[in-house]
Amino acid sequence: MNHDFFMNEALKEAEKAAWQGEVPVGAVVTLNDVVIGRGYNQTETLHDVSAHAEIIAIREAERELDNWRLEMCSIYVTLEPCPMCAGAILLSRLEKIVIGTQNPRMGFCGSLYNIVEDKRLGHMPEVITGIMEDECRSYLKNFFKKKR
Repeated sequence: MNHDFFMNEALKEAEKAAWQGEVPVGAVVTLNDVVIGRGYNQTETLHDVSAHAEIIAIREAERELDNWRLEMCSIYVTLEPCPMCAGAILLSRLEKIVIGTQNPRMGFCGSLYNIVEDKRLGHMPEVITGIMEDECRSYLKNFFKKKR
């Protein structure tokens, strides 16, 4: 399994968000080393608070599998998931979360809070952080630098 390859795919999704003036976060869901779901932030474009990269990628993967349970799947995301996305990851039973860069302001997979390792919730996906961290962080920094 090549984490860099799939994180690069998530970065391609983040680039689509940036082209639309959205915060450049991208995500892909994989099963058996094949991408089955892709997503990028579209909250402004769709006027939908739930249109985060992770939610869109999870929905696409669920349609692809015709099942909301993504138990054997992994999600690669360029920025640590927020509370909503971390909750969706838990509820969809994703097996693994691979994170590019941490999110100290809103991250719920270890930075601000660690909901995905709360044993009381039953399902605990494996969490891998720091994959292509410099690239993911730089992409976000450059986007916000241009916005200011």
